Amino acid sequence: MRALLLDAPGQRLRLGEVPLPEAAPHQIRLRVRACGLCRTDLHVVDGDLRDTQYPVIPGHQIVGIVEAVGDAVTNFHIGDRVGVPWLGSNCGTCRYCRSGRENLCDHARYTGYHLNGGFAEFCVADARFAFPIPSNYPELQAAPLLCAGLIGYRALRMTGDAQRLGFYGFGAAAHILIQIARHQGREVYAFTRPGDRAAQDFARQLGAVWAGDSSLIPPVPLEAAIIFAPIGELVPQALQAVEKGGIVVCAGIHMSDIPAFPYSLLWGERHLCSVANLTRRDGEEFLTMAPRAGVQTEVHPYPLEKTNEALDDLRAGRFTGAAVIVVDPACTSA
Repeated sequence: MRALLLDAPGQRLRLGEVPLPEAAPHQIRLRVRACGLCRTDLHVVDGDLRDTQYPVIPGHQIVGIVEAVGDAVTNFHIGDRVGVPWLGSNCGTCRYCRSGRENLCDHARYTGYHLNGGFAEFCVADARFAFPIPSNYPELQAAPLLCAGLIGYRALRMTGDAQRLGFYGFGAAAHILIQIARHQGREVYAFTRPGDRAAQDFARQLGAVWAGDSSLIPPVPLEAAIIFAPIGELVPQALQAVEKGGIVVCAGIHMSDIPAFPYSLLWGERHLCSVANLTRRDGEEFLTMAPRAGVQTEVHPYPLEKTNEALDDLRAGRFTGAAVIVVDPACTSA
């Protein structure tokens, strides 16, 4: 089968032929239809995340059709349409797993990082960590829900009942999350790269009450802020923008160093926390909520052969919404 392989950190992905994977007892084998492109893929390719073995096939927002099932699989059948997220497995026995915090498991393994992912014609996945795709989402539109949507949803949950939300970085996750937030009656203030008028206009089209450069202070104090951009300098800016008792959530898996800042920005019982990965409960809740909230994803398709170009465009911020790698040309888009 054809697959894109990362041979070493910092290298371009290489298109090659690899053996067809076999499904183990708890696994399903999917014919990959589409795979969303995520900023975490950039971190894997760029070598920001090093705890893996090479070569590896990246890609962790996978939508595919089940074509083989392991002997122990009971929740999926051949022909089912299935989504595979970032969390690929965990130990199931540690105190984190037993307390509903499987996202913190020290032995968790992640799709497209520790486990071969979806930038390939076929992949295998543990059926216990995969999700059925809601019937009203075509494959291209469904793919970004599996990480951008899930991580955004987990970050939103950490803001509690905050009504005035700031989103720092308005990319794939934020363009999904704003639709959930608006459905819940919240106000969203969008912060983008300085001068990125296209992203600011896009945020306003999706219902942001204000959009501007990330260097600006919003017109009203925020009750919470979510930082999607992997830029540590945004942390003190977000703390300055939230009111006393406010929450700042860092939603990325990797971030540049946070600069020193005066204690006064944290004082007043402001909270600073991070989001680490996701749980299966997050997936179940979000994939039930997204259709009810009318979430629609804006996607920019790239064929498998142009994945490196898609990564370059993501790094440079050349599109709004989300990029999706089309693995099967028959993949439905509407």
